[in-house]
Amino acid sequence: MGILDIPFRKHRLDNGMRVVLSHDATAPVVAVNLWYGVGSRNETPGRTGFAHLFEHMMFQGSLHVPKNRHFELVERAGGALNATTWYDRTNYFETVPSHQLELALWLESDRMGWMLPAMDQEKLDNQRDVVKNEKRQRYDNQPYGDWDERIHRLVYPESHPYHHTVIGSMEDLDAATLDDVAAFFRTFYVPSNAVLTVAGDFDPERTIDLVEAYFGEIPQGAPLPDLPGETELSAVIGDTVRDEVVGEVPLPRVIVAMRIPPYSSDDFAVAEVTQAVLGTGRASRLYRRLVREKRVAKDVVTFAFPLLTGAGMLLSWITGYPGSRPEDLEVALTGELEALGDTAAEEVERAIAVTETDLVRSLEHAGERADLMSMFELYFDDPGRLNTEIDRLRAVTPDEVRSFAAGRLGPDNRAILTYVPEQEP
Repeated sequence: MGILDIPFRKHRLDNGMRVVLSHDATAPVVAVNLWYGVGSRNETPGRTGFAHLFEHMMFQGSLHVPKNRHFELVERAGGALNATTWYDRTNYFETVPSHQLELALWLESDRMGWMLPAMDQEKLDNQRDVVKNEKRQRYDNQPYGDWDERIHRLVYPESHPYHHTVIGSMEDLDAATLDDVAAFFRTFYVPSNAVLTVAGDFDPERTIDLVEAYFGEIPQGAPLPDLPGETELSAVIGDTVRDEVVGEVPLPRVIVAMRIPPYSSDDFAVAEVTQAVLGTGRASRLYRRLVREKRVAKDVVTFAFPLLTGAGMLLSWITGYPGSRPEDLEVALTGELEALGDTAAEEVERAIAVTETDLVRSLEHAGERADLMSMFELYFDDPGRLNTEIDRLRAVTPDEVRSFAAGRLGPDNRAILTYVPEQEP
């Protein structure tokens, strides 16, 4: 038992779907959260962008739910809903008043079991255009918007499933047929590849009956195909690799990305704490030294990608001021990475405390609890891992942070992407 003690029970349907129930009657709301074990890493060459496309397609109606009615029904009931796609998974979620639980379960089951009969060429063409427009807005026409694409190409080789981004190739989406999309759905959006978590104010026994009634008759699905490409990676990139963009950006920015242990590794907690030492909060190293003291940076950002396959990624960036030299920004940022060799115990304690606080605050919301339990069940077959997350963080030592920095954040493991304004003001 960990420091946290969030209750849960597990159930598995005959068709393989895993169910997690976490009862909490504090507030009269319930979260329904469905994770599928499919993300961009499952896409084969020539078929990229399909997982993200389905995030859109799954709201276009199913056999018993007309187009756009899913949103309408949940919002009329006083609830909220959304979906996200990631490299390793896709999730769909609703938070509704407790008495509307059955509505949310019915809606999720209908699009899992009966979406294909409602899918047609018009919907595919429409949502394909929506995704292409999203790429134009978020990637192509946004300052620094293509950083994700460029960094992943540097950190992960072309043969690796993380080499391409979640949004995928627009050429691949243009070439996709209705049969291609239907085959992708039949392969991955099946009960045996899904975790359903219900968290909040509900009756557990009645909920099991409802889940059995709505999801139990959906066919299990065939065994999943192996991940495409070569999934094994060396611990480090092997060199400092670079890319530079001269374009319509307001300020110079330098992004440094490094391979770190995958999320499934016990060492990922060390990476999380190291990331917090570097960049979480105004007392972090990067903010304190580069923004407040040296005043070379307008902003600094760090985060660790919790990726499962081969390696995760730790990323830091520094944005300068008008006229800042990119090479000076790079020296300032990499200097702080190398200075982690003298990380003090007090810095590690602060980093653990702020990371722990963020986790505990997120758990105040039923939707966040449901989402994390779905993740831990899908990734580790253990929703109770949530209760030991703080223990893993607190076990990280200053020596581990120093050793991690020496082994993982050096010049032999850096992908550096530089943005330079096309015209100085």
